Amino acid sequence: MNPDKIRNILNILFLIGALCSLLTYFLVDDKKVFIYVCGAAIFVKMMEFFIRFTNR
Repeated sequence: MNPDKIRNILNILFLIGALCSLLTYFLVDDKKVFIYVCGAAIFVKMMEFFIRFTNR
């Protein structure tokens, strides 16, 4: 699969995760849920970041 296509998919997943993080911060009383969702979104972004710099 093309690395650019993988990066685009990971970026879309990150944006969805960031939106979910924002919603859970304001809508859920337990902040642990926010930390887990935000951590997952950051992990996806880091994967995209490493793909970007290893495929040059």
